[in-house]
Amino acid sequence: MDFILHYFRKKKQNLNFYGMRKIFFIIACLSVQYGFSQQPYYNDVDLSLTGQDLYNALQVKINIASNTYTYGDVRNDFKIMDENPDDTNTVLLIYGYNDSDGSCITDRKRDKDFFGGNSCDFNREHVFARSLANPGMGDADNNASGIVADPHNLRPSDVQQNGNRGNKKFGDGSGNAGNVGSGNWYPGDEWKGDVARMMMYMYTRYGDRCLPSLVGVSDTQGNTEMLQLFLQWNADDPVSELEQQRNPHLEMVYGNRNPFIDNPVLATIIWGGPEAEDLWGLLNTSENVVYNVSLYPNPASETIYVQSTTSFQPESYIIYSLQGKKIAEKTLNISEKKIDISTFQSGVYLLELCGPTGKQLKKIIIE
Repeated sequence: MDFILHYFRKKKQNLNFYGMRKIFFIIACLSVQYGFSQQPYYNDVDLSLTGQDLYNALQVKINIASNTYTYGDVRNDFKIMDENPDDTNTVLLIYGYNDSDGSCITDRKRDKDFFGGNSCDFNREHVFARSLANPGMGDADNNASGIVADPHNLRPSDVQQNGNRGNKKFGDGSGNAGNVGSGNWYPGDEWKGDVARMMMYMYTRYGDRCLPSLVGVSDTQGNTEMLQLFLQWNADDPVSELEQQRNPHLEMVYGNRNPFIDNPVLATIIWGGPEAEDLWGLLNTSENVVYNVSLYPNPASETIYVQSTTSFQPESYIIYSLQGKKIAEKTLNISEKKIDISTFQSGVYLLELCGPTGKQLKKIIIE
């Protein structure tokens, strides 16, 4: 995966927008690999650590990031990393929840080109509000870099909804986004996990400057600085498809990832609290199985044969385009284990093999 990132960091300026989308989809699929699979980004992190030791190790890792990325850069990156998975002409708006009530303020999605400062435009929301950091993050002009431009803390938001939130601290609630308690803000059921994992990133990267207590209201977990509120939100609201598509893009353009999106249970291991989803199987007592699957010939024009070990016997398959569109889904003949590709157009596709013990994702080239 590293060579893919290295190549396209150099070449991305020569690719159009839709070409970049294809690349990010490939990287996301091939790095996640279904099931318990750790992204190569963490290969040099000792994930057997716990508590403060793991926090320190992740802090060292994510501190290696671009120092030239600007607040202005995120405007175009929104179009890729915050693209609506169900409508590629729009971006998803944090805190949004209703596109049919006649009010722009509550919109969940917005046309990608409606960036601006007017009513029914979207702008850049600092989810960890700039003024709540200590010291503050400074002015947000398009040439600014550093903490104020960290794209892991920026999301598209309706202009007026952004103003409604302002610099209110996050507080517990339920339902849609809005004011709660004594001047606090609830991000909405759909967004509370996103917010929690962003706040965990900010605290891990910037330490006491972005203490969770500066941005949220609740008791802390044990003798740690993490809020029980954020740990609960992290467990209650699993990682979304939108979050998953942000990390590969930001690794490419910014140089780091949000670890708590890649595996929410890292928060549990560091700070305790309710057990979050474990996408890598770190808490499993049994060893993860790595299946040996081969495809031949590949490239091919008529038929691809599947060769696998006895521990993984695929029974069906799904073929996707590079845009993520499902092209075919069929049962695999167990005795023959062959896939007919004679009716497909030439190109690169993603093949998902599905069996009782797991799934495997492979790239195939059809000539």
